[in-house]
Amino acid sequence: MYQQTIALPGSKQHFEVLDGLRGIAAITILVFHFMEMIYADYAINPLGHGFLAVDFFYCLSGFVIGYAYDDRIGQIGLVAFLRNRLIRLHPLVLMGSVLGLVGYVCNPFVNGWTLAGGAKVITAFISSIFLVPYPVLPHRAGALFPFNSPAWSLLMEYLANIVYALLLFRMKRLWLVPVAVAAAVWLCVVGHQQGWLIGGWDAPTWVDGVARISYSFLAGLLVFRFGLRIKNRLNFAWLGLLLLGAFFFPHIKQDGLTEAAIVLFYFPLLLAVGAGASVSGWMKQLCVFIGRLSYPLYMTHIFVVWNFGDYYAKYKPSGLRLYVVVSVLIVALLVLAYLVMRFYDEPVRRFLIKKWLVKKPVKKEVPVA
Repeated sequence: MYQQTIALPGSKQHFEVLDGLRGIAAITILVFHFMEMIYADYAINPLGHGFLAVDFFYCLSGFVIGYAYDDRIGQIGLVAFLRNRLIRLHPLVLMGSVLGLVGYVCNPFVNGWTLAGGAKVITAFISSIFLVPYPVLPHRAGALFPFNSPAWSLLMEYLANIVYALLLFRMKRLWLVPVAVAAAVWLCVVGHQQGWLIGGWDAPTWVDGVARISYSFLAGLLVFRFGLRIKNRLNFAWLGLLLLGAFFFPHIKQDGLTEAAIVLFYFPLLLAVGAGASVSGWMKQLCVFIGRLSYPLYMTHIFVVWNFGDYYAKYKPSGLRLYVVVSVLIVALLVLAYLVMRFYDEPVRRFLIKKWLVKKPVKKEVPVA
């Protein structure tokens, strides 16, 4: 979700297989958000564990941040690191906020402006662009960020990045192990108490989101620091199916410990296998492309999903009609994500990188985390 193959000053090789897995996870989130509007009962939702894609994103993020910055953050400093992260992440926070505002105000099924009032709508928008939670907008299920609900995970990402820059990058890998174990225990407690690990996106469960990123980010960082790249010749298609298997795994009530096991063990293992795999030819190009697309897709789709939910509640479409509507919307959102990536996100970041980051020629290249 948070990495792309545009080079920044000071670089290393890219992990194209991980790009591809991140792309699969982002597409899964897109489909899952439509499916949860249709299936209120997650036990009958074919993608009943699709929300765990966020935990896989966090695991990838820990790996990539460690790979990109462990050997240079001490030289570039805290301010440059945080500026780098803002350049990478925040342009799409702004775009997602704008699209969310338009979707809320122009919803043909619910009059959001009248329902909420102009003051709340404007406050929600300002809060959204600064990633300040505002979970009081009506008709958004208590989401921390009602215009762009996936932005809750970006807030957690920022918090993890700050902790990394202030503390984690200084800690030896053996010191990180007990911290990760404590985070794992916390995650299991959350899973047991809540019955699942979907929390973090709304006001009552925001602390659960801290537990989710605490373990997964540390796990990814440890995979990198211990060099746990399992060399293999697995085809990317098989790795993609292994990842999808976690998301399609049947959901049952009080499933928190099963989900915790997937997050604690399966995702770090899959990350290690993906980091040790290689890909070539057209499949390499596909991995790079869907990796590029993943973050724009993640941050631009939800405004349509919310409106689809209102449409579904009002008209109750079924059968072929429902299939066609959802399919058309998914394709349209993939196209929108590409256009946003191609004509907004990448150009804006290139401009900001040139203006703020590139000071002198460098010999190496690093992946943008």
